[in-house]
Amino acid sequence: MLTSLQYRLLKRISPGVAGHLSGAAYQNKSKVRTLLGDRLADSMQGKVVIDFGCGEGDEAIELVLQGAKKVIGVDLREPLLERARKKAADAGVGNRCLFYREANEIADAIVSIDSFEHFSDPATVLRLMYDSLRPGGFVAASFGPTWYHPYGGHLFSIFPWAHLMFSEAALIRWRSDFRHDGATRFGEVEGGLNQMTIARFERLVRSSPFRVELLEAIPIRKLQRIHNRFTREFTTAIVRCKLVKRADPPLHD
Repeated sequence: MLTSLQYRLLKRISPGVAGHLSGAAYQNKSKVRTLLGDRLADSMQGKVVIDFGCGEGDEAIELVLQGAKKVIGVDLREPLLERARKKAADAGVGNRCLFYREANEIADAIVSIDSFEHFSDPATVLRLMYDSLRPGGFVAASFGPTWYHPYGGHLFSIFPWAHLMFSEAALIRWRSDFRHDGATRFGEVEGGLNQMTIARFERLVRSSPFRVELLEAIPIRKLQRIHNRFTREFTTAIVRCKLVKRADPPLHD
C-alpha cells in the first residue's frame, strides 16, 4: 500500500527521468582538474596511469593530452569501452590511450573519478588497485555525490533528498516506467549505486593496505558556511583523496 502511494506521488511530481546530473557543470572546464585539483592532476605527467571506471574515456583522453605517458582505461561495460576507443582514435591518442575490461599491467598511478559510489564491492576494488600499482604508486580519486548529498540518489533525486524520503521499492517502480532493464535494487541500475557515505568510505580506506596522504570532503558551495564534521554527510559536494602504496620493505640478509 505505502509503495503504491509513494509511486503515484513520484509519478505526479516527475513523470520522466530527472536531468540535473547531466555533467553540464564541467562544460568548457577540465573535469580532471576540477575534481582532483591541479596538484593531483599535474602529478600524472610522465606516468603510466590506470583510469579505474573510465566510462566513455573522456578523462583518460584528457590525462594523455595533459602529459601522461600512457593511460589504460578500465571499465566492465564493453559498449562504453568501444565508444572510448573511438574517441581516443579521433583525438589522435589511440596508441597511448587503451581501454580494457581489466588492467593488464602495473601502473605508476591510478585515477578514479565518479566511480566509488558505483562499485558493487569497493573494498575489493581497493585491493585490485593496490595490486595494480608499483611500490610508491598512488590512487587519486574523487567521487560524489555521496548518498546523503541532496542529489546523492543520482537518477532517483527528482528533488533534493528524494531518495531518502521514498522507499527503494517505490523509486525502482517509478524508474521502471522509462527504463526497462529489469532492475529491482539500486545496485542493479545502470552504473549501480552502493549508497556510499563519507563515513563508510573512510572505514573502507582505513581497512585497506593504503597509506592515506589526503582525504577531504569538499563542501557544496552554497552550503559551505554550515559545512563541518557534523553536517558533512549532507553538505559535501565531492570526496577527494590520495592513497599511497607503501614501498616494499628492504630485504635483509
